[in-house]
Amino acid sequence: MVAFNVRPDIDAAAEKLSASFGAKREIQRLPEVLWEGETVELLATGIYGKGNGLLAMTNQRLVFYFHGVMSQKVEDFPYSRISSVQWAGGMLMGTLTVFASGNKAEIKQVPKDQGKALADALRQKISAAAAPPVAAAPAAAAPGPAAQDVASRLQTLEHLRQQGLVTEEEYTQRRNQILDSL
Repeated sequence: MVAFNVRPDIDAAAEKLSASFGAKREIQRLPEVLWEGETVELLATGIYGKGNGLLAMTNQRLVFYFHGVMSQKVEDFPYSRISSVQWAGGMLMGTLTVFASGNKAEIKQVPKDQGKALADALRQKISAAAAPPVAAAPAAAAPGPAAQDVASRLQTLEHLRQQGLVTEEEYTQRRNQILDSL
């Protein structure tokens, strides 16, 4: 396996890939699309739309990243928006289908071992996100972490706008959603 020397979390996930064919550029450039404080847990390769790219399961979301010579594509699926995950495996490859916010994303030609592991881990993430908290936190403790989370999300959104990864319209809409969640 090729050593990438990108970042410890990305390198560890890349070492688990059975093959990185068609995703080497994406692995090298993955830090450009990750949010501050976001860490990579699993990687897989696959075809989504017109590009052979990289699926990155992070501590915050699932990201499909394609970085071609003439174009690039980044699509993310926050865990809170994913309603279900399907895995259909063949002899060597399979298809990972992610249902999120009324949309269906099919990532094809995912190596069987990577796809199954990713599907299982995604199911755990979305079931943990959907589960109610075990014990209610005291009301006095709630504003601190919640306010920090909102501030962090707003800061990340501003960073994405500055990089040109979201339009002004998307920025305004998502900013309002974050503020409405208070």
